[in-house]
Amino acid sequence: MTESAAEEWPEPPLAGTEAEAVLGALERQRATLAWKTSGLDAIGLRATVGASSVTLGGLLKHLAHVEDSHFARLWLGAPVGAPWNTVDWENDPDWAYRTAAEDTPDQLRTLWREAAARSRAVVEEALSTGGGLDQLGAYVTRSGERPNLRRILLDLVEEYARHVGHADLIRESVDGLTGEDPG
Repeated sequence: MTESAAEEWPEPPLAGTEAEAVLGALERQRATLAWKTSGLDAIGLRATVGASSVTLGGLLKHLAHVEDSHFARLWLGAPVGAPWNTVDWENDPDWAYRTAAEDTPDQLRTLWREAAARSRAVVEEALSTGGGLDQLGAYVTRSGERPNLRRILLDLVEEYARHVGHADLIRESVDGLTGEDPG
């Protein structure tokens, strides 16, 4: 049994609030990524499919960066922390994908889990104020607009959904694991 299968599989409520539905969808995507990357050694996390250089380890590292950057930059209006703040993203936009092979499976999984935990804490704090998903983040576009919490969370759901699709293909090529739910 994989590490995610041991936990209750997250399922968005059938008739929950908007926040519960959005957060439930995000948690289901996070759980699917965890399942698709679980139980693999460094070789499995470095596997690619076809001409793509995307790996499961690279997806973990990339999505850790997405978690941290979305909430630091868009919600809090703060610079993103380590290790992301040491990267020259303009000259190395694929840094997370490229450097994942240098990290151990435990380092990659920890990096991603901790980033997701930080995001959950930020969202929990934001929702505890009673402002719901309409609250505006600190980031201001050139045209003066600010993203609300709903938009930031939906962007994360979209980002995960796209990359969980990649993870499906890569994992199947590694050991034949298919499906969406280990339960």
